[in-house]
Formats: sequence, C-alpha cells, structure tokens
Amino acid sequence: MHVEDRALPFTPPLCPDNLFGHLVATAVPGVEEWHDGAYRRTLALPGGPGVVSLRPGAGQVDATLTLTDPADAGEATRLARRILDLDADPDAVDATLRADAVLRPLVDGAPGRRVPGAPDADEFAVRAVLGQQVSTAAARTHAGRLVRGHGSPLPEGFAGPGSTLSHLFPSAPALTAVDPDELGMPRTRKRTLLTLVRALADGEVVLDPADVTASKAALAALPGIGPWTVDTVAMRALGDTDAFLYSDLGVRAAAERLDLPARDRDLVARAEAWRPYRAYATQYLWAALDHAVNVMPG
Repeated sequence: MHVEDRALPFTPPLCPDNLFGHLVATAVPGVEEWHDGAYRRTLALPGGPGVVSLRPGAGQVDATLTLTDPADAGEATRLARRILDLDADPDAVDATLRADAVLRPLVDGAPGRRVPGAPDADEFAVRAVLGQQVSTAAARTHAGRLVRGHGSPLPEGFAGPGSTLSHLFPSAPALTAVDPDELGMPRTRKRTLLTLVRALADGEVVLDPADVTASKAALAALPGIGPWTVDTVAMRALGDTDAFLYSDLGVRAAAERLDLPARDRDLVARAEAWRPYRAYATQYLWAALDHAVNVMPG
C-alpha cells in the first residue's frame, strides 16, 4: 500500500458547498463517505484498488491518495480533478450566467459553483437509472445493495481506521449477474437497469467523455432511458458543460420559485441564453432550493 499527499490547484473562485454537499448527499454506502473533514471514495485503478481523500483548502484541494500501485498516482489525481470539476473556467461560466437577470443574484451570492463529477461513466449511468423517479435516499439504498452483493471488497484495513469504505463499485460485467429478484424496484426499472448493464458489458454502449454526442445517442437508444437520465449522465460523467435537466423536479421547483417558465419547451427556450454552460446553470438553479446537496457537510 502506498500513500501520498498532493495539492490540487484550481482557478478561483470555487464554491465548495454544492460540490462537496452533492457528493456526500448522494454518496453510495461502502464506496463514498465524508470522514474527518474530507470527501473520500474508492477507485478502480489499473494497478488495483485505490482511495482518494479530498479536503477543501485555501486556494487548493488537499488530496490524499491511498494506492495499491504507486504508478497509479497520476490516474488517481486525474480522476480526483474530474470529480471536483477543478479544470473548469469559473470566470467564463459566471460571466455568461451573470448576464441573465434571474441568475445574477445566485451567481453573485456564491460564485464558482462547479458540476460534481464522477470518475467512471458506466458507474454513474447505473446510478442514474437507480435514481429514476425515487428519492436520493432510496437511490443510495439501491446502490448500496448492489455494492455489497457484487462489488469487489477492499483489502482489510486499506481505507484506514474509522472508515466506512469497503468496496469498489461493481463493474458492468459484474452487474450482469444480478438476479432481478434482488432489486427492490418496479419491474420496468429492473428491465432498464439490466438492459443497460448488458449493453455496457457487451460494448453496445460506450460512454466516452471524448465523444459526448455518440455516447448520449447510444444511451438514449436503450429502452427506459429518457432525456433526464441521458442528460444527468452527460452532465455528471461525460463533462458536458451544456447538459440541461429541464425535466428535473428540482429544476422545475427552482423555475417556479424564480418565476421562470413552467412548461418544458418554454424553459428550454429561456435557457438558450445560458449556453454553453447550462450544466452550471442547473447547479445555480438547484442552489435556489433548500436541499442537502447545497450544504457543505459538517
């Protein structure tokens, strides 16, 4: 086991509240946690399992990497930066969104909001399906069951004392072994989940951040995968800065509170002014609501 500390720089400003708040509020038991003032999660790396610990600091994020193979330090750092969207250009994002009179107070109140990312697109696609039309708590419960039943366990003591991290998130091939009877969800969503994992495992669907358009089209072609799921995956796992969750319940609630259009097509038309940063506009819209995803963990 190899442990090293790294400082992860970014272009300020950075608002940590929704970033760490969202990651922790939606954390999958056994895979993610908030521990000792840091967001921590397991990673499947080329040389074996790893754990990354990310703590907001002054002008940087302090990262601690726990690795099976020291050669994986570069890859773990790259994934950590993706999780926290540290390569974003907040000046360009906020300048575009601040031009909108409705968003301007939200941007001025907490500039530098980032899009919480995911280290593995296949994992996040599975989690997005688990989260269809259910609460955050229910989605975490479903994901935790899959992790316990099909994820690879960490070596004893690998995550350190007091940690709840125990497994890697199961790969798509591992999830093809899921028995539908172990899934506590409606039949149609079971079918969607199992269709997705088979398509990912067989290479029928390839989720590649380097080709967002093709990835979204392949995902959308699967039965049971609608625009919300496609755009959620694009926003959180494919780095699509312009993905817009117009049908999301939180976005709709924020639109109502902010006197934005209620009908989907009207809201989409209104959001044209936010291109190419509609994914960031989504973060600012969510910030108008009282929800755990907007609150820095204690």
